[in-house]
Amino acid sequence: MSLIGVRFCFKTTGHGTLHCHRCGGDRPYRRLVGRRWIHVLGIPLIPLDRVVEHVQCRICRTRYRTEVLRLPTLAAMEAALPAGSLAAVTTMLLAGDPTSSQARGRAIDMVHEAGLPGYDDTDLTSDLAAAADPAAAVAAPICALARQLVDPAPEWFLADVVRVGLADGPLSDDERDAARLIAAHLGMTAEQAQGVILLTEEAASAG
Repeated sequence: MSLIGVRFCFKTTGHGTLHCHRCGGDRPYRRLVGRRWIHVLGIPLIPLDRVVEHVQCRICRTRYRTEVLRLPTLAAMEAALPAGSLAAVTTMLLAGDPTSSQARGRAIDMVHEAGLPGYDDTDLTSDLAAAADPAAAVAAPICALARQLVDPAPEWFLADVVRVGLADGPLSDDERDAARLIAAHLGMTAEQAQGVILLTEEAASAG
């Protein structure tokens, strides 16, 4: 062993799960900070420059910049569509007539298509009762879903939500506001949202 040299020393500052590109799936990671040190007989004595903070897959030990944590894991992606759909349909139903059997049926169909085939009217009743402030509750799940959608998927999603409102008749002002709110959380402009709403209304009128 050399008497004097330079080595890296790292400290773990956090843990979590990331999507590891090398492993091809969700894997545990550790978050690391560190710096180079001049060492004497293996003992770090003089600190040098800091090492950029990074994360390391605990399975394959591949290191990534911390920006990789902004990407959703596979588990998060699988959960985002059902969660976003539930938030959207409850928001739309509460803006209109939550007792309408036609609107409730369309809402349940949308949730089924999102990946929850066992969802039923009892579940919907429970979710509607729990949504005390739908405007606030819709933000997080819709924004999480928006990070995974690429054009024109946000427009398709919004059109499905609008059809829930149209299931029992023309949209009310409150239902239009709900659709615009959902569109905003999807990252759509006001003009895009209005276009989707109008086209969906026209298609419903045409039968």
